[in-house]
Amino acid sequence: MSDDVVQSVRTLAGRYEVREAIGHGGMADVHVGTDTRLGRQVAIKLLHPELADDPAFRARFRREAHDAAKMAHPTVVRVFDAGEEAVPGADGTEHFQPFIVMEYVDGRLLRDIIADGPLPQEQAAKIVEQVLVALEYSHRAGVIHRDVKPGNIMVTRTGQVKVMDFGIARAVSDSASTLAETASIVGTAQYFSPEQAKGAPLDARTDLYSTGVVLFELLTGRPPFEGDNPVAVAYQHVNAEPPMPSRLNPDVSPALDLVVAKALAKDPARRYQSAQEFRTDLETAAGGQLPIKRSVKPDDFNVALFGSSAAAQAAQTARQLSADADGRSLRTQTGPPVVWLWAGIIAILAIVAAVAYWILTIQPANLTENLTVKVPDSVYGKTFEAGRADLEDLGLSVERVDETNDTVAAGTIIGTDPVPGTSVERGFTITVTVSSGPRQIQIPDVALLGQDAAVKALQDAGFVVGAVNQVGSGSVPAGQVISTEPAARTQAPRGSTVNLNLSNGMVHVPSVVGQPTAQGVAALQAALGTGAVQSTIDTTCTGGTVQTQSIPEGDYPQGTLVTVSVCLP
Repeated sequence: MSDDVVQSVRTLAGRYEVREAIGHGGMADVHVGTDTRLGRQVAIKLLHPELADDPAFRARFRREAHDAAKMAHPTVVRVFDAGEEAVPGADGTEHFQPFIVMEYVDGRLLRDIIADGPLPQEQAAKIVEQVLVALEYSHRAGVIHRDVKPGNIMVTRTGQVKVMDFGIARAVSDSASTLAETASIVGTAQYFSPEQAKGAPLDARTDLYSTGVVLFELLTGRPPFEGDNPVAVAYQHVNAEPPMPSRLNPDVSPALDLVVAKALAKDPARRYQSAQEFRTDLETAAGGQLPIKRSVKPDDFNVALFGSSAAAQAAQTARQLSADADGRSLRTQTGPPVVWLWAGIIAILAIVAAVAYWILTIQPANLTENLTVKVPDSVYGKTFEAGRADLEDLGLSVERVDETNDTVAAGTIIGTDPVPGTSVERGFTITVTVSSGPRQIQIPDVALLGQDAAVKALQDAGFVVGAVNQVGSGSVPAGQVISTEPAARTQAPRGSTVNLNLSNGMVHVPSVVGQPTAQGVAALQAALGTGAVQSTIDTTCTGGTVQTQSIPEGDYPQGTLVTVSVCLP
């Protein structure tokens, strides 16, 4: 091993050697490493240095390690260890570098497998079945993943599926957290559930929706919704109906169409209620049979895990109070007990109504009103100066990033990070992405090429060929390019129009009679070429001007000779 390689290895916690990076994310990078104490290969996730000093990101990082460490299952990437390492900074002060030591998986990301094209429906079903096994296990462990996507799913060389990256997971006890409460760590828009996009409370069914998106992409090679920016995609998750996979891939069976449609239901109550239910239908559909139609029951997994609503409990209480032990209506009973019973019922209903009114009308103290602010979407489409002023008025700092865009005018805001609707602290730096217009590229030099070759070269470079003008030339053969408009080797936006000036094999001979000798001869040479102009001396005149020329002004074939007679000086 060379000295350079030895110096590039760093050690964490006195036992983990960190080597080359094998993955990059918005929050952390993943390196391959070695546990020197146990002699095994591991994957080491390191929080980005610029985030390591932020208590919020460090807390999320620790939560990922805590939540993932609770799970030990063949379909979930194991977490072996976690901690923080003191690292000297450039300014001489010590900074803490949080890290997580995980199981090393020898395989490919599902994202890279999908990039090769749609998978056969049997293979797609087997992969998603294993993902659902992992989710069923994590949900029963009390953890909602909230970022199920092909980039967080590995497939080993033997076909084993491993779900990883619980970086934005929440425990079931914290499942009421919404999208806006997760700052910039909010998942990926193409795999959002509608409730994530709306910032509504989440439960395990949001993972099942995202898994439905993954199944759709495996079957078709693309996600159900696409857009120019995350906000546009999130809007479609809430408002647009996804196409049936069979419309994009005729090989997909009607049974799988039904499974995908149910998984992507907007209303969580109409969606699969548990990973087990989803997996059962998927196995049935993959076997060529239609799934059994079932209705949502009160004892479904999510009700058992997250509790029934207060309204359902009140309704059950009312039903229990409305009948006696023999099942007869209380209206048929006589005597004092009925009066007292009805008085009790009315008192209970009055108390319930009063409590409900108090809950709906009370104005809770908003302790974070002056500490946090939501990133607005009103800056989209504005100039950078106008958008920056809006964000600074909210107490936010602004950092500009320019990005080429073929459709949006230069200087216009096309995105923010975090995305609109995210709650951030006042003073937080918002990264604003501004269009720099279409990407500028160099026009290739196609001079002396034939028309077809020149058109192909310009189109391959990303330009559109406009007018083809026939122009006279004394030197460029007929059918070859003389020049382009704009000129070759200048910069122009990708997709812009370039005109061709093509030689027509003719040359325009100007009239130079009466012009000074040097000026007239130079004009003819520029038009015809140096060798195409001859001159004779006319001794009958003086003044140093052109007396006559052998052919009059007009268009002539290339190679035409012109003789001029010039007067003595």
